[in-house]
Amino acid sequence: MAKIKITQVRSKIGATKRQIANLRTLGLRRMHQTVEVEKTPEVEGQLAKIRHLVEVEETK
Repeated sequence: MAKIKITQVRSKIGATKRQIANLRTLGLRRMHQTVEVEKTPEVEGQLAKIRHLVEVEETK
C-alpha cells in the first residue's frame, strides 16, 4: 500500500478537541514535525478533518 508524508504546518491552538486528537493519533506533536503513515481509509478520514493544519504529500 502507498505511504503518505504528513507535516504539521499550522498551530493546534484554537483547534477543536477532535482535531487535536486526530493530530495526536497521526503522531504529530509539534509544528513542522513530519510523519510517514500508510494510506488507509481511516487515515484519509482523519486528514479530512485537519486538512487546514497539515501538508500532505504521497510517497512511493
